[in-house]
Order: sequence, then structure tokens, then C-alpha cells
Amino acid sequence: MQISHSQLRAFHAVAEAGSFTRAAEALCLSQPAVSDQVRKLEEYYGVSVFHRDKRTVRLTEVGERLFGVTQRLFDVSADAHELLMDYHGLTTGSLVLAVDAPVHVLPYVARFCARYPGINVRIEAANTDEVLQRLFSHRADLALLGRSIEDERLLSLPLRSDPMVAFVSKDHPWATRKSIRLADLDGTPLVLREQGSVTRQTLEEEMAAAGFAIRKAIEVEGREGAMEAVAFGIGVGVISAAELGFDSRLRALPIRDCRRHFTETLVCLRAQSSRRALASFLELVGEG
Repeated sequence: MQISHSQLRAFHAVAEAGSFTRAAEALCLSQPAVSDQVRKLEEYYGVSVFHRDKRTVRLTEVGERLFGVTQRLFDVSADAHELLMDYHGLTTGSLVLAVDAPVHVLPYVARFCARYPGINVRIEAANTDEVLQRLFSHRADLALLGRSIEDERLLSLPLRSDPMVAFVSKDHPWATRKSIRLADLDGTPLVLREQGSVTRQTLEEEMAAAGFAIRKAIEVEGREGAMEAVAFGIGVGVISAAELGFDSRLRALPIRDCRRHFTETLVCLRAQSSRRALASFLELVGEG
């Protein structure tokens, strides 16, 4: 017996989903059918590809290595599919963008959807570390990062650069000010983003370089959560000027002596950059 495509597909789906149940849903199969395919693979080769307990499924060492192989295998399969779909002028297909802030890509997404209405576009928001992880694990086609990155595996396209600004609630004592300085933030209760956020990392570096201390009022996951916390008066927030938008509850305050800017960079895996839908999106972004 030789390893079958269905066994590899079942293994790959479980490895991606981290669950036999979710893998079965993704494959439109029953959970026992998926389990049986993986069991046959393990029995024939005398290996265990997953650590199993009642709640979680984790890859073993050989499972991790096999997952790397199946990722390449199904990438090639996707390439073959898109090659054939090219003859239909991108009338069907999908494109997944993992972004740190949707606002930066929405104008391009709107133009892309108007030009290729048959392409199913999905935007997933997370912090920079998480979106990069999704790209490398092949769960996203493109990633928008809040920083520039040097990695030979990636094709990068700088998108924009915006200054860092503070923001406060409309009832905050600073609400009537035109701007602030970094010294004003020294010891001031701050609403901080989660670890892994480029916004938080940039603020910490800028304050440390100026010799000032950060006082955390609260740590909040996600940009929207941070904005809500500031609106309720918990502390002062910091954000890219382009991402604050308009909220009548908030007041933006430029930081006069802050030299750091947030650079948004669009990246994809270099090995995937020739895929038609992906290449077409990058071409559209390049048009300006």
C-alpha cells in the first residue's frame, strides 16, 4: 500500500485545524472518516503523527515534518488550480488578507472586488506577529505588517508611513490641547496594546530612548478594545494617525517630538507571488 491522497488530505486538514471535528467540517466528511484515514496512515508506517488527548490535538515531531511536506504539496495543487482558472479571467477563486489594520487595505480591496467580482476576498485582523504567522502557515495569501521586514522568503511592498499620535477621551483634561510632547506621557496612565503589537513596541522604544517611563493603566487586546478603553476614560492611548478615524468620543493629539512613524508593508510568500489572484492584487496596489 502507498500513502493515498485522501490520507494526506485528512492529515493536513487536522494539522491545520488542530481538531478532527473541525477538519471533518472543512472536508465535508464525518469525523470517524477523517480519523480512519489518519489511523490507516499511522498504522501502515508505524508512526504517530498527533499527540491526542480529550481536548487537544498536537503534532508530533514526525507530524511537524510531514505537515511541512503537505503544505508544499497542497500549495502546488493550489497553483495548478489557479493556472487552469487563469483561462477564465479570475472569474472564481479566493484571496485571504491577514492585516494589522483593515483601513490601510480597504481602498485596494474595494477596487479589486470591483475589477474581479468573482474572487472571494476575506480580511482577517490581528496584530503584526499573528498575521505574519498566518502567512507562513499558509492560512493567508497576503499579510499587512505594521513594520518593514527583511526575509528572503517574502516579497515586500511598502504601502504607507504615518506618524504616531496620542488620543484621549473628550472629557480628558488634555482634550482641549492642540498637541503634546513625549514628556507628557512620562508616568501618565496609558492604555497599552497586547504584547506583539507594533504600536506598543514602538511606543516603548520611543519612550525608553527619551528616558521616560511607561505607566500601564490597562492592557487591551486589539485596536478597537484600546479605543473603547480610552473613550471610557481609563487612560491615554497611542495609535497610528491613519487608524484613529473619526469618533466623537475621542480627541487626537499629535506628539510634537516623536520621530517614529508606523510603516505599513504588504508582504506575500515569494514562492506564491506568481499566483494569479495574488499577483493581480499586488499589481493593483502598485498602480497607486
